[in-house]
Amino acid sequence: MDLLAISGSPSTPSKTALLLEVAVRRAAEHEGVDAGLLNLRDHDVVFSDGRDPGGYTGDTRTVIDRVVAADALIVGTPMYRGGYTGRLKNLFDVLPNDALAGKPVGLVASGGTDHHYLAIEHELKPLVGFFRAWAAPGAVYANNTHFEDGELTDDGVRDRLAELVDTVVTFARRMPRGAAGAAGPEIPRRSLRES
Repeated sequence: MDLLAISGSPSTPSKTALLLEVAVRRAAEHEGVDAGLLNLRDHDVVFSDGRDPGGYTGDTRTVIDRVVAADALIVGTPMYRGGYTGRLKNLFDVLPNDALAGKPVGLVASGGTDHHYLAIEHELKPLVGFFRAWAAPGAVYANNTHFEDGELTDDGVRDRLAELVDTVVTFARRMPRGAAGAAGPEIPRRSLRES
């Protein structure tokens, strides 16, 4: 099983990436799971211009292909003003509409305080639902007090990350990929140049 963790953080160092590194290590403890971390900040993903996803090349094509090939995902983002990053939004804009169909997705977010915790429920879960993926029940949110000297130091957050990863792996093993719900209407994509 290929489990891909995706960090939408533009920063380095990144608390979101630290959380996802912990998640990837946990996932790798499961037999038969190949887990990796995709830091979007390390890739030159072009801005979506509305074209068919098959038309992208370079880093954008590489990132799309990695996401499509994954069996399960852990998606993480810092929350800024109650929303996820533009980098992560752009990734979802360039993905094919069926890229996540039937896949389990665990959601992770970080923020300066707990003020943005519910943005996971109101921003990220509906996004995952649009792609006909299964948002794992619960999510993990960490604030600045959970880190010290560039390390995740809160055992409660570590425990919740382990629970989330274990749920995503179990779900990916047991749920048939074809169980993706009803497809949305066919919406053709065209770039502004094609209009």
